Order: sequence, then structure tokens, then C-alpha cells
Amino acid sequence: MATDQTPRNVLGHPLEGCCTNPMTGFYRDGFCRTDEQDQGRHVICAIMTEAFLTFTRSRGNDLSTPRPAFNFPGLKPGDRWCLCALRWREAYEAGVAPPVLLACTHERALQYVTIDRLRAVAFEE
Repeated sequence: MATDQTPRNVLGHPLEGCCTNPMTGFYRDGFCRTDEQDQGRHVICAIMTEAFLTFTRSRGNDLSTPRPAFNFPGLKPGDRWCLCALRWREAYEAGVAPPVLLACTHERALQYVTIDRLRAVAFEE
């Protein structure tokens, strides 16, 4: 179980849920919360775009293809998903970062990307 008792978002407020349809988060509870078990730091709540899905597939992480054995429906543009911080940063640097929901993005994202980068592509503030 996560060690974060009261997870905070990048704005310093209580972390809000990212998505429950499809169910996201390292713990598949709808939140981009994390702890030491989450090696990938799935802390950035993003809205999938075709450009990002194509980019991440080209990097060996196909998020579009359903994987029923893992109860994974496959993502499509418009879906919200908790992304690994380093993959999001890589996409940002390549010019294909998907929009983020700041209220749903865990404060630990700031260990990997700046708030200015997140705000540059924020869906809302």
C-alpha cells in the first residue's frame, strides 16, 4: 500500500482523481499516487493524444493495444492516464507531450519536470 497518507498535487493541494474509466494509476484506483513500489513514477495525469500514443509506441510502450490478461483496455485519444514522469518529459522534449491536469498530477512529478513545463501544456489551471 502507498505510504502517502495525504498525497498532494503539483499546486500544493490534495491530489484529485485522474480517471476511473479507464481505471488508471499505479494502484489502479484512479489516482496518480506513488510510493517506492512504483519504479516508473506514474505521477502525471495526462489526456492522451494520437501524437503521444504514436510516440510512446515508438519507444516500446504500446498504450493503444488492449491487453485483456492485464485488464488493460488500450487507450485512445481523449482518455486520461497516469503517465511515467520520465516518459512524459521525453515526450515534452520531443514536442509531443500530452496535456496534463495539474490538480491530478502528483507533486513528485516536480522531481522530474518543472512546474513551468507542466503549465505550458496544462489542460486547466
